[in-house]
Amino acid sequence: MIKITATEFAEIVSGTLQNLPAETVIDQFPVINSSNAMPGTFFVAFKGEKVDGHDFVSQAIKAGAKFALVSKSVNAPSILVSDVGQALLTLAEVVRQRLVDMKVVGITGSQGKTTTKEFLDSILKPIGETVATEANFNTEIGVPLTILRCTEKSKFCIVEMGARHTGDIAKLAKIAKPDVGVVLVVGSAHIGEFGSATALANAKAELIQALAVGKTAVLGSYDQWTPKMADGLSIEKITFGDNQIIRAANIEMHGGYAHFELVTPTGRTAVSLQVLGEHQIANALGAAAAAFALGISNENIAVGLTTAVLSSKWRMQVAEVNGLQIIHDYYNANPESMKAALKTLVLLSQESGGSSWAILGKMHELGIAEQQGHLEIAEFCQDIGVDHLLSVGTDLYQISQKQGSRKHLLLHNCTNADAVLELAKNFSAGDVILLKASRSERFEEIAQLVTDSWNGGQA
Repeated sequence: MIKITATEFAEIVSGTLQNLPAETVIDQFPVINSSNAMPGTFFVAFKGEKVDGHDFVSQAIKAGAKFALVSKSVNAPSILVSDVGQALLTLAEVVRQRLVDMKVVGITGSQGKTTTKEFLDSILKPIGETVATEANFNTEIGVPLTILRCTEKSKFCIVEMGARHTGDIAKLAKIAKPDVGVVLVVGSAHIGEFGSATALANAKAELIQALAVGKTAVLGSYDQWTPKMADGLSIEKITFGDNQIIRAANIEMHGGYAHFELVTPTGRTAVSLQVLGEHQIANALGAAAAAFALGISNENIAVGLTTAVLSSKWRMQVAEVNGLQIIHDYYNANPESMKAALKTLVLLSQESGGSSWAILGKMHELGIAEQQGHLEIAEFCQDIGVDHLLSVGTDLYQISQKQGSRKHLLLHNCTNADAVLELAKNFSAGDVILLKASRSERFEEIAQLVTDSWNGGQA
C-alpha cells in the first residue's frame, strides 16, 4: 500500500486508534485470513455468519501483521471503525485517487474473467510492476484488497469485477476508476439471479458507463449486447473477436492448444497459447485488446500470451494418469463453458484415438433456464460426438430424440460417486475424461476418487 501515517489512515476511514501510535507509518497490505498474515500485512477482521475475524486478531498479530482493522475493541494494535467493509472501500478509493500515474484495467463478463486477467498479467508484468486480482477476489471485498496492494511503484493494476446484483459493478468501478474497461461476453452464468439476459447485460455495462471521458472500452463480439455498450458515450472503443479490430487469424489447434496470428491495427504476430482449449482464444484476444489500449506493442503482447501459464486451480487442467487424460474443470459451470470444455474433450480423444467420457454435474444459477440449459448440453454432446455422458447427482441431462440426432452417445445417470467409480472400470488407456460442474458440486472429490481408482487398477 502507499505510505500513510496511522493518524491519516484513521481519519480516512473515520476510525479510532487503539494501542497503535499515531506516528506509525503504514505501508502494509490487507489480509482477511489470519493464516495469510505475515510481516508486511495488516489484518482485516470481518464478522461473518459463522466465523468472527475478531477471534483471530491475536493470531494475526503474532504472525507478523502490524495491526488490525476492527469493528469492536480488541486487546491489540488496531483501528476501530463502525463498518470494516466500508472502511476498506473508502481507503481503497483514496489510494486509487493518489496513484495518478497507475493505469487500472477493469474486467468483467459472464465467463473468462480470471483467465483474461492472468493473460493480461503475463503481458504487463515484464513492462512494469503489476498488481492483479488474486484468485477470483472480484467482489466489494476483493476489489479493495487488490487496490490496497498497489504502491507508488505500481504501473498497472488489473481488477476483476463480478456482480450478484444490479449496481455491484458500478460501485466497484467508482472505487477502481478504470482507464480501460473490458467486457468479455454476456452469457448465462448468474442469469438466475438477474432474471434475464438483458438485465445481466445491463449489469455488465455498468463498467463501461463508469468510464471517464476519453477512457477506453474493450468489448467482445460474442453476443448481441456487449459490442453496443459504448454507444453514445464519450469514450474510445476497441472490439475483439472475429472480423474485429483485434482478432485471431490462421488458427490451428495442436493437442488442444491454440496457435494463431494476433492481428491488431499495427500488424500481425504469432501466438502459441499454453492454456488448453479453443475457447481460450477469446480470452487471449480480450487481454490483447486491453494491452493494445494501454499502448503495449504487438511483440510484447504476443510474448505475454505465449508464456502465460494459469495459476488458478481446476480450470481446464489436464493430468496424464497411466495412459489416461483427465481434464479437471470444475471451478464453475454454465452452458457456454460446458460447450467449450466438451469441444476440447472431443478434440483430445480424437487425437488419442480413445473414447471420450464427459462426467458432468449440475450447473447452478441458471434460474428458469436450468432445465433447458442441461438439455442443451446433452444435445451438444450428441452433436459433437461425445461417447459417454455421465450425469452425476442430477437427472437434468437428457438425451434428445430429435430427428437426425446422433445416437451413439451413451447416457449414464449416476446418483453418486460410487456409480461413477463403477463405470470408471470401463476406462481404457487412451481415453480422455472430462470432469465439470459448478463449484458447489465439489467435483474435486470425485476427480480424486477416479484418479485413485484408475491408479489402483493399473498397479
